[in-house]
Amino acid sequence: MAVTTFAAGCFWGVEAQFKQVTGVISTRVGYTNGITKDPDYKQVCTGTTGHAEVVEISFDPDVVSFTSLLDIFWHLHNPTTLNRQGPDIGSQYRSAIFYHNEQQRQQAEQSKQTLDDRHYFPSPIVTEITAIATFYLAEEYHQCYLEKQGLGSCH
Repeated sequence: MAVTTFAAGCFWGVEAQFKQVTGVISTRVGYTNGITKDPDYKQVCTGTTGHAEVVEISFDPDVVSFTSLLDIFWHLHNPTTLNRQGPDIGSQYRSAIFYHNEQQRQQAEQSKQTLDDRHYFPSPIVTEITAIATFYLAEEYHQCYLEKQGLGSCH
């Protein structure tokens, strides 16, 4: 089993997309890479904690590769908008790949560079690629939120 962590806007929709991927064993939504210890949703929503809303993904690399997960990540949000996804604005909604090891870092950097070189998106990718810091699990009501609400997507 392997683990990776992505930020691509509101974590509800991102989690729902990755839960459908064959080879993804589990997902957890939470917060990471900010300055506030043990943040809660209300604090993160202020935009002052530095944390991003993230999805931690546990996956079987024999079934789905990290590069396949990257491909899904790039296509499920707009990685060219800084601190914004759709109507959600703030650093907590930034596009980011929080790598768990050197191999993930290298693959993420290469993937980003390839897409930029090919001008795949109309603007340059602004996605942050950085090492994962402490992951703080979001409140229980956020876990599998869209599924619990009977919704397929946020927007």
